Order: sequence, then structure tokens, then C-alpha cells
Amino acid sequence: MANIRVVATEPFEGQKPGTSGLRKRVTVFQQPRYLENFVQSVFDSLEGFAGATLVVGGDGRFHNREAVQTILKMAAANGFGRILVGRGGLLSTPAASCVIRGRRAYGGIILSASHNPGGPEGDFGIKYNIGNGGPAPERVTDAVFARTQSIREYRTLDAPDLDLERLGTQRFGGAEVEVIDPVADYRDLMARLFDFAAIRAAFAGGLRLRYDAMHAVTGPYAKAIVEDELGAPAGTVVNGTPLPDFGGHHPDPNLVHAKALFDEMMGPDAPDLGAASDGDGDRNLIIGRGVFVTPSDSLAILAANMHLAPGYRGGPKGIARSMPTSRAADQVAERLGVPCYETPTGWKFFGTLLDAGLATICGEESAGTGSDHVREKDGLWAVLLWLNILAARRQPVLGIVREHWRAHGRNHYARHDYEEVDAEAANGLMSALRGQLGALPGRRFGVHEVTTADDFAYTDPVDGSVSERQGVRIGFADGSRVVYRLSGTGTAGATLRVYIERFEPDPDRQGEDTQTALAGLAAVADELAGIRARTGRAEPDVVT
Repeated sequence: MANIRVVATEPFEGQKPGTSGLRKRVTVFQQPRYLENFVQSVFDSLEGFAGATLVVGGDGRFHNREAVQTILKMAAANGFGRILVGRGGLLSTPAASCVIRGRRAYGGIILSASHNPGGPEGDFGIKYNIGNGGPAPERVTDAVFARTQSIREYRTLDAPDLDLERLGTQRFGGAEVEVIDPVADYRDLMARLFDFAAIRAAFAGGLRLRYDAMHAVTGPYAKAIVEDELGAPAGTVVNGTPLPDFGGHHPDPNLVHAKALFDEMMGPDAPDLGAASDGDGDRNLIIGRGVFVTPSDSLAILAANMHLAPGYRGGPKGIARSMPTSRAADQVAERLGVPCYETPTGWKFFGTLLDAGLATICGEESAGTGSDHVREKDGLWAVLLWLNILAARRQPVLGIVREHWRAHGRNHYARHDYEEVDAEAANGLMSALRGQLGALPGRRFGVHEVTTADDFAYTDPVDGSVSERQGVRIGFADGSRVVYRLSGTGTAGATLRVYIERFEPDPDRQGEDTQTALAGLAAVADELAGIRARTGRAEPDVVT
């Protein structure tokens, strides 16, 4: 049996998990003891896991394999009895949640920086998920951070690395490590939720899909399910081999980083559906022939049509969306007669609603959609639900979108990202906004009159926990709104995100180009917050 080694260490500054765990540059994680300190702090913050099962895996980005080996040794040394790890160290984030839930594990450690760039100079990340399969709540992450500030030693096995390519169980110190097929559990769950026979028949009848896996973790999942199981032609999935640097590309499924897919979908011989997923497989991009479906609209359309899938025959019990996400889902919930919950950004806020059976489908404007099948957003799940809807309705995506707008109204919506802004300038901008909230109602900016202005705070309806300062909301008399918040998913500087929304109930005016429809509000958003003056940025880096 391998020996347990206790290693002396000292704290590192700045190991505070954000909304999606701890994210830093790869070079930071490569420092001796850096990863070990954080992992030991996680274990030190947990109770009652002796002999229990831990799930481990990641998105395959640079440093993933080395980090997995470190975690396996530390988990065994700290008393976990069984450790499940995806072959090659791979597990998409939704698949990890699926395995945690399906195999009743104590929890899991997921290695990912999501949609951030990879490679030796790229980003790396780690987070802990609890037994329901979802991200650890703040009481856990706060305890982990507190521990990182006082840690003095960590425990590990003095043992060689394990063979992560060989499926099956291996003894590792006092624990058993089982290398599992990363796709199998997830594929079985999808087969229970969706009408695979109908989708298979649609592909046989000529339905065409282009799925860009962006050289990230979802490639093997999409190939196994879409091509092998559902019969889509070989080549339907492109960029399907996970690479440590994502092929030198940015694995963020938006119109900037998936421009080739967008151009194909706007072309004369476009497939019926275009889709993409991000680094760890939890985000999605949906484009129909000739129409980009915003993540907010996709959430609303999926909610309105999810009853067409066998796993959701009764429709949603409730819908949940993050506060910056457009209110398109609210209109669907009103028509269905079910509640719609507005939460802070961060998938963990959906967990209590899902566990309590209050919501069935959840979504964020940042291309994340999912349901109560796991406790993470799920990119491939969203694509499969779209395929199920297309197979059932036998209409093009554009027709479904336009029909939805006619029934519910259209929410013109865009997000403006100002990336790697000087942190002091970004925080100053938000402080200034908060300082003028009380004076804003009644002020006019051109034709736009402010009627409401607040700093969003959320009280969880299940556990009563309170989350404050979640973003500044400005509402206007015509129902439009602008939201400002700083993102916690970057690793350098600050990302200022500005969300702009205008509701259009008139079908005759719903065809207007979104950027044209929002141009006036975008100018107001800049003027109101002094974006150009405070950040020096004349325009956003990314508009989605």
C-alpha cells in the first residue's frame, strides 16, 4: 500500500472561489503547492466523507492530466474510499454532475475554466460540486477560502501516477479508483429524456445539423450521441477532438469565436440547425438557417416546447432565469401559468429551486441552459432538446422563432462585454452607478425616462439565504431596461457586462435588426454609466 505523506505548506493569497470556482492562469496553478493547497482546503472544509465516493474529471485543457493525478493522490490520502475519474481525465461539467447524481457520490471536483482560453499561457480552473451534482453553495466556498488563508499542511499519497486510459478499477492506497467511460452515464440519461427514435427518423429524412465542438470536451459526447446513436452523417460534428489548447481557438460559443459556424448558417446551403458548445460543455450556441437564436430566446422557446420531449411531457413546473437574462422566459411562464424565478448570475442559485421541485428549466443569457436532469447547465442537452422540437414540429428554426415572437412578443436583447478593464476603473464605475440610484427615477435620457433603479438583491425562496449587490438594474417607462454587472469568470482585470433589452409586442415591427433596435438604448447605457470616460473604451470587445 502506498504511503501517506504529509507536506508542510504556507497559504497563497487570492484563492477565493468565484461563481464558478477558482480560476487563474495555468502558470499560477503550476506553482508548487498551489493546487494542493486549494484541494486540501476543500477536503478540510467537508465532513463525513470517510470511505465515500468522489468524482473527478475535467475539460482536457492544458494541465488537466497533471492536476487529476494530484487530486487522485490527495483524495485517497484524505480518506475517500472510491474515486471515479473519466478516462483520460475527461468529464464534461454536465456529465460530472450526472455521474455524481446517478452514482450517489459524496461530491466531485471538476477541473475547468469553462469558455476561457486554454494552452500553456491560458487559463485553468477548479471547483467543488456537492452531492446533488451542483456547484458548492457560498457557505462551502466561504469555508474553503477561509481554510486557504490558514492552511499549513496537505496530505497526499507517495505513489506513481495511475493509468487513466485503462477502464476499470485500480487499487490506490486505501482507495479504489475506477476509470469510467466519460460518455456512458450521460448518454443513457439523454436517451431517457428525449425521443431518440423521432430524432433518428428526422436525420434519416434529411434533417441536417452542424455541431462545432470547438476542440473541447463535448466532442466525444456529440460524436457518440449525435452521430453514432442518432445516425447523423459522419462529419456532422466538427472540431470534435479535445485539445489542450482548443486548437488555438477561444472555446466560447458566441458569434465572435464561432464566426465560421455563423457564416455557414447564413449561407445558401445552410444546415437546418447549427450548434456549438464551450470548453467544458455546459454552454451552447443555437443558430437556425438564417437566424441566430439568442440564449435568452432559446431558453424561452425551449420552455414553451419542452413538453414535446418524453422526459418533460407535463411541461415545466416553473422557469428560472438569471437576473441579466432577458424577460422572454417571463412571458412564457405567464402564458403557461407557472412561476418564473429571477436569480443572481451563477448556476448554484438554481440548485435549491431544482431540488425543491419549483423549477424544471433554467437559463442564463451567457449561453447556459439546463433542466432538473442535472445541477449544471448543459450545452449538448439544449441541442438535443432543439432536435427533439424540430423532429416533432417539422418546422424550420426561423419559423419556430417567428411564431414564438408573435405569440409572446419579442425581447430585443444584447450583451456588451468590455473585457480586461482596469479593475479599479471598473469598480469605480459600479460604485458611481450605485451612488446615483436614488436620483435616477424620473430622469430622461433622450426619449427614455428612468422609472426604476436598484441594486439587485435576492432572497432564496427555499433556504432564505440572501445575496446582495448582484448588479445594477435601470428600468425605463417603455419597459426597456439596462443592467450593469462585473463578471467573476475572467482571470485578468475585470469584465464589465452591460445588458440592453427592449420589448416589442407588435409583430409588424419584430423583424427589425437587434443592434438597430437597441442603438438608442446602447448610447444611453454608455452615457448613464460614463463607460467611455471611466474605462477609456470607445466600444465593447464582444457583442452577443
